[in-house]
Amino acid sequence: MSIKLAKEQKAEIINNIQAYFEEERSESIGELGADQLIDFMIQELGPHIYNKAIEDSRKLITEKMNQIDDELYTLEKPIKNWKR
Repeated sequence: MSIKLAKEQKAEIINNIQAYFEEERSESIGELGADQLIDFMIQELGPHIYNKAIEDSRKLITEKMNQIDDELYTLEKPIKNWKR
């Protein structure tokens, strides 16, 4: 999966990773290491996250379609059957 992040986004994520390593692990990670970690995570996690987003979207669309279907039924007019 190829996900391209904007330069500004990637720089912000790199800073966040470096801060995380420093604060949570008392380790330092360089810019190159953080960049490579991002690429690895995108490669490994990207397809799973993407598929979950698609699944969630499918559920939401199905719910909305069911709501629209219900609303359309309420708009139907009764049909009179004339008896002869």
